[in-house]
Amino acid sequence: MSDTVLYETDGAIATVTLNRPDNMNTMNDDLLATAADVFERVASEDAIRVVVFTGNGRAFCAGGDLGGGAGGGVFDDRPVRQQIESLRRAMRTSQLLREMPKVTIAAINGACAGAGLSWACACDLRYAAESAKFNTAFLSAGVSGDFGGTWTLPRIVGPSKARELYMLSERFTAQDAERIGLVVRALPDDELMPFIRHVAEKLSKSAPLALRRIKANFNDSERPRFSEALDLEADRHTRCALTEDATEAAAAFMEKREPVFRGR
Repeated sequence: MSDTVLYETDGAIATVTLNRPDNMNTMNDDLLATAADVFERVASEDAIRVVVFTGNGRAFCAGGDLGGGAGGGVFDDRPVRQQIESLRRAMRTSQLLREMPKVTIAAINGACAGAGLSWACACDLRYAAESAKFNTAFLSAGVSGDFGGTWTLPRIVGPSKARELYMLSERFTAQDAERIGLVVRALPDDELMPFIRHVAEKLSKSAPLALRRIKANFNDSERPRFSEALDLEADRHTRCALTEDATEAAAAFMEKREPVFRGR
C-alpha cells in the first residue's frame, strides 16, 4: 500500500492520515486509490468503532492537485462517460466516510479546501485547529464541485450559507467554521489531537450496536440518498473540468495570476 495515506489502529480506534505534506495533502491518483483501499478496509473491520481522519503537516486536504491537472489527476483524454465513472469511483471515499457503520471524525489540522472540505463534511463529526483555513474553492477552479459537498454542506450549515460559501468561494477561519456550525469546536492547535483522542475513546466505549444504529437513523432520515447526489456531482464536475475555463483556472493557479473566464 502506498504511503500517501497512513493507517493505524489502537484498540477500537483507527486513525487515517493523509500523507502528502509537501503538497498540502492534495488528491492525486495515488492518494485517491490508497484512500479508497484504506476506507474499504476500515469499514469492513468489525473491531473498529471510531475512525479519526486527519492530515500530516500544515494541511488537512487542500483539494485536488491542480499541478497534476484541474481534476487532480482524474481527468484525461478518455471519453467523457469514462471520466465521469472514474471520478464517481474516487468519490466512493466520501460515501464510505458517510455510510460506514463507524463514527467518523475529521480532525482538521490545517488547510481544508475543495474536495478536502467535501471529505470533512462527509464525516460524522468535525473539529478544527484554530489555525485551520477553509474554502470551498471549486468556483475558483472553474468546476462545480465533487466528493459530496453540495449535498452535505447544506445539511450542516443550512442551504443559504452553503450557497454563499460555494458561490463566493471566499476563505474563512476555524472560528468562522465554529460559528456557522461547520465544526463542532475550534481548538488551540496543540490541543486538537488530544481532545479528539478523548472524544474517540469515549465513543469507542459506548454501546456499539446503539451507536451504529444512531448513525443509521441519521443517514436514513436524509433524502435524496447521498449516493444519488454523488452520481449527479460526478457528471457535472467532470463536464466542467473538461471546459476551457477549467484549463484556464489551472493555468492561472500555476502562473500565480487571476484567471480570465470565457464561459466555454
